[in-house]
Order: sequence, then C-alpha cells, then structure tokens
Amino acid sequence: MQLDTKYFGRIDYNEADVLEFPNGLFGFEAEKRFLLLPFSGSNGNMLCLQSVAGPSPAFILMNPFSLKPDYAPVLSPEELKLMGVSQSHELCYYVMCVAREPVGESTVNLRCPVVVNPDLHRAVQVILDTDAYHMRHRLDEFSNGEVE
Repeated sequence: MQLDTKYFGRIDYNEADVLEFPNGLFGFEAEKRFLLLPFSGSNGNMLCLQSVAGPSPAFILMNPFSLKPDYAPVLSPEELKLMGVSQSHELCYYVMCVAREPVGESTVNLRCPVVVNPDLHRAVQVILDTDAYHMRHRLDEFSNGEVE
C-alpha cells in the first residue's frame, strides 16, 4: 500500500505494520491507525507516528529511555489488560515531542506516553498516575539537550 506522509513523502507500507489505537490519541480520538516510522540517523530514538489516513496528523515521538534511562512508567491493571500483558516492562514506550528552535527548547511529554504492544500491533496513549513526570520537559534538561 502507498501513503503520502508529512515527513517522508510517499512511502510503501504493509498493512501488518499498522498500529491500532482503540481509543485514538488525546485530542485525536477519531484517528485509530498509525505507522511508526524512524527518522534517518536517529538510531531509532526519534520516530514519526504517522496516520495512515493521510499526511496529517503526524507526531514526533522519542524514545524516553534515550533521554532518561531511569524512566519507569507503570500502567494501571486496566491498561495492562487492554494491552494484553501482565507487567508494564513488557511494552514499548514513546513520548510526544514538540519541536522548537533552538532544539534544546523542544519539549517531551513524559507524563502521557504512547504505549505499544508490538506483538498485538496495539497502542494506547496513557496518563501516568505519578507526579514524577510532567507534560513539558525541555530537551536541554537531558544530557545537554543531545539525544544519543
């Protein structure tokens, strides 16, 4: 199948690669099908969450562990059940990034990660029940703003 994307032009993709978001994303509840597309040169630490409906919406995601190695999201029992696992560490986590200039002023949302079960091709966005993470962490808070 082909798709016109926001950041990568026209791409070919397989239906098997589509992630299903049963509840959509916050503010985009009607959007339920996305692809995770890595940005070149990011070693998989920066990705695009691209709607398969068209070029928009498309979101920049980051690997939170590349920024904060001790990031420890914990999902509720209901969220774990929805994701088909028994423990939070069985899942993949990504955080939304709002890109700004200079890059160090870009922010990531550690409080509301996108959670993926790659085996089931299912994903959700959750709000973590903790005060340890916020919705706007500046990139320059993490190792001089450089993502490794």
